Amino acid sequence: MNDETPRTVVHLLRHGEVDNPSRIIYGRLPGFGLTADGLLMAKAAARALADRDIVVVRSSPLERAVQTAEAVAAALGLEVGVDDRLIEPTNHFEGLTFGVGDGAVRRPNHWKHLRNPFLPSWGEPYREVAARMLVAVAAARDAARAAAPEGGGPGGEAVCVSHQLPIWVTRRAVEGRKLWHRPDRRQCGLASLTSLTYVGDRIVAVAYSEPAGTAARRPHVAGA
Repeated sequence: MNDETPRTVVHLLRHGEVDNPSRIIYGRLPGFGLTADGLLMAKAAARALADRDIVVVRSSPLERAVQTAEAVAAALGLEVGVDDRLIEPTNHFEGLTFGVGDGAVRRPNHWKHLRNPFLPSWGEPYREVAARMLVAVAAARDAARAAAPEGGGPGGEAVCVSHQLPIWVTRRAVEGRKLWHRPDRRQCGLASLTSLTYVGDRIVAVAYSEPAGTAARRPHVAGA
């Protein structure tokens, strides 16, 4: 491989902890911002990225993601660009609690939305989520290369702030794994970094880190 082939890293950053005391599935609903701890998690991620050559910060349009991106961008002296392709997937159960005996699962009118966990039948198909995420990641990669010294070459990294499910299915797609999965087995903690290294247009490495520490591993709530 030519040594002049651009090597670029795009970091997929999950937002910090969300203020959701009722533990509903908040999905794309407005008004769900970070807790005080969530902001500290975002700042921890910013510190972890401080020595990287970050030149682009992009975010899902949802409040919790934008707040996380703003903390990172402020620490790096950058501005946040919003990319709708980084958004949380749609979810039929948005606004509801989800549990056996005390949530939406007990209501027969919701059962049809649970018929196919491999698609999934309750929201945006995994393959569509992964496809739009990869387009957003490639756009951030190209923007980072363009913003790097002399218009490209080594260096020039990007941060894309998104949500647990989109980040996880993107990683599974990149690694060639099936996109359906158990939500409780996702490796994507709050304010975690899933870093994709490109050489040219090909992803050659995936790395994972938790700048906020293992304390940021909260029980899964859909729409996170």
